[in-house]
Amino acid sequence: MKKMTALPGVAGLSLSEIDLKSIAEDFRTLDPKDPGVWPLIPRIIILFGMFLVLLFLAGWFGWQSQYEELGAKRQDEAKLKEDWLGKKRQAVNLEEYRNQLAEIERSFGTLLKQLPNASEMESLLIDINQAGLGRGLQFELFKPGAEVVKDFYAELPITVNLTGSYHDFGAFAGDVAKLPRIVTLNDVNVAPGKSGDGLVLATTAKTFRYLDESEIAARKKQEKDRAKGAQK
Repeated sequence: MKKMTALPGVAGLSLSEIDLKSIAEDFRTLDPKDPGVWPLIPRIIILFGMFLVLLFLAGWFGWQSQYEELGAKRQDEAKLKEDWLGKKRQAVNLEEYRNQLAEIERSFGTLLKQLPNASEMESLLIDINQAGLGRGLQFELFKPGAEVVKDFYAELPITVNLTGSYHDFGAFAGDVAKLPRIVTLNDVNVAPGKSGDGLVLATTAKTFRYLDESEIAARKKQEKDRAKGAQK
């Protein structure tokens, strides 16, 4: 006996029992005013089509915004994962970072100790003067200028003119470099002396001192006052 194959969604009907021409005829003769008397297959097809249309409309008008929100949430999730991985790497290397910070602070402290405070500036100027005299140089000019205040230190330029030999100038520069405080020689110019005897060294020696807490606080206050004045 031949087995009949059932049409999906139409219980109790086989393919051999379905007449496509009669189905098409049923659709042509449908009475839109009385759906209750429509044949079974047209009703099923129309209901299935309406179901698909409703799904499409729901997806377009209702679910579309949810899809967009879901996409945005996924992007946020990816960003948060990336941030988390970055923080995890920092946490793994935290001890190494702490050691590096401690080393930087030690190095900074060493450099800071080479900057004199306000009370030590006078003795530093004497040391520079003695470095020149110790090499047999004669000072024609030794004139400290006005301080230039920076973030946490002040720069003091000193105009220096010396007479002597080229060798003594080199020894003087070496002695200045060996001072316990930071002193730099800038704009160095060596020329013959007016009398033709010896050389003249013209340079600007710069030394630095760190600002104490009261000076830093006063500087910050001045900056705030200037900022407020600029906003008015």
